[in-house]
Amino acid sequence: MALTMLDKTSDRADKSAWPSAIAAEFERERQANNGCVGTTLLSENERARVWIIRLAPGQRIGFHRHVLDYFWTSVNGGRGRQHVHDGATVEYSYQPGETRHETYAAGQYKVHDLENIGDQDMVFMTVEFLNSANQPLAIPDKVRAAA
Repeated sequence: MALTMLDKTSDRADKSAWPSAIAAEFERERQANNGCVGTTLLSENERARVWIIRLAPGQRIGFHRHVLDYFWTSVNGGRGRQHVHDGATVEYSYQPGETRHETYAAGQYKVHDLENIGDQDMVFMTVEFLNSANQPLAIPDKVRAAA
């Protein structure tokens, strides 16, 4: 059975106001949707995009928008904090090999950021499926891995 984030219990969650810089960045993403769901796009074909997220302790990937069905796998585990489009701030612990699957109906999406709040590098692999209910978002060439 494929687990989703709805099946995952957070270590901490609250709906306190976000710091002003975080709120401003969230608003910028709303105005110009960011489809970079990883730090580097490793591979892409007509069916899928394969991303890696690699964050050192204290490092953060900014707000990005998920519109495609996808799954992620935590390569080495760790602890992360997310600010989510519903106004929540959540913290999770991830185990090596933990995998979650997400799907989005037409018009649905998720916007969030991710900060490594642990003491080791945090690495995720994410695979997006281009044949989803929503059209893929454009991504800049600068996130594509060098061939």
